[in-house]
Amino acid sequence: MGDGESGSPKVGQLVKVKRGRELDQFAIIISQLDERFVLIADGEKRKFDRPKRKNLHHIELMDYISPEVRNSLLETGRVTNGKLRFAISKFVNELLTDWKKGDLLDGER
Repeated sequence: MGDGESGSPKVGQLVKVKRGRELDQFAIIISQLDERFVLIADGEKRKFDRPKRKNLHHIELMDYISPEVRNSLLETGRVTNGKLRFAISKFVNELLTDWKKGDLLDGER
């Protein structure tokens, strides 16, 4: 990990969409088509059965790979939509808590 944008995308890696209808939403890479395109899904709007093909220039690779999603995809070739949703919400909750810790202490609720 720690690849950032310069690294190559990995199966199970979390991404943030930078272009298109799903702007600023998080998703997980479920497959790499070639050096330019990946398939992403989020388990809600984009289910595993109908993933979105996305250009690598239109997503931001996050420094987080979900072990649950990665292992499931490597072992069975599939992952449940619930696991995708869980992995994204876990990452977002940890990220928001880290960012907001100082803000919550200063002001009122």
